[in-house]
Amino acid sequence: MKLLFVGDVFGRPGRVALLEWLPGYRAEQGIDFVVVNGENAANGAGITSKIARKLLDGGVDVLTTGNHVWRQREVFAFLAEDERIVRPANYPPASPGRGLTVRPAADGTPVAVVDLAGSLYMDSGLSPFRLVDRLVDEAHAQAATVIVDLHAEATSEKVAMGHYLDGRVTAVVGTHTHVQTSDARVLPGGTAYITDVGMTGPLESVIGVRTDIIVQRFVTEMPQRFEVEEEGPVRLDAVVIAAEGGVATAIEALDLVL
Repeated sequence: MKLLFVGDVFGRPGRVALLEWLPGYRAEQGIDFVVVNGENAANGAGITSKIARKLLDGGVDVLTTGNHVWRQREVFAFLAEDERIVRPANYPPASPGRGLTVRPAADGTPVAVVDLAGSLYMDSGLSPFRLVDRLVDEAHAQAATVIVDLHAEATSEKVAMGHYLDGRVTAVVGTHTHVQTSDARVLPGGTAYITDVGMTGPLESVIGVRTDIIVQRFVTEMPQRFEVEEEGPVRLDAVVIAAEGGVATAIEALDLVL
């Protein structure tokens, strides 16, 4: 099985580039299942139901999110109703949506996707380590292939989660920082791992936002209104994971300029 995980889609540039690139790449490479982190797809802050549907109709099997998932209130009902989108499982149980979903791959094989938020430097509530065991057991009751998206600030927390789940899940993929790390590898127990898959958004920007705005913020130390950089090329960061029977055999990082 070949799995594709695409890093945080940022604003209109990221959405457009992904939807233009994905169908051809999926067909050419024989990708069986696609997961995309879409938490910044709506103008760099959250996701809407309209955008989510466009991404899902464009070849995405499951959308994961993160700490910005609540920025667009309109999406709350969609989170609650559609099993193709997940939000961090360690948010309060009364929050709209779910943190685990199971969806069929291209050949009908079930694939489980778990979404978690980090606890270091993020207001995510319960530590992901306190509930991930239950989620993994629940996932394995339905699927051999299990992908975990840990949306976290601290690299140490993501590395620790990779080792904690090594041999128990197919992949632990870090998101949130929008900068791809160079440590993609299969851990000793057979779990594919990368600390952060990166971002799908404007190349000449500061993690998606217009460079002049962010530079001005640092220079003046005054609040600035963030705006997505709408011009120029887009970088697309992703990982392709090969797996057999739920065990990862390879992981390749993609860092493309479109």
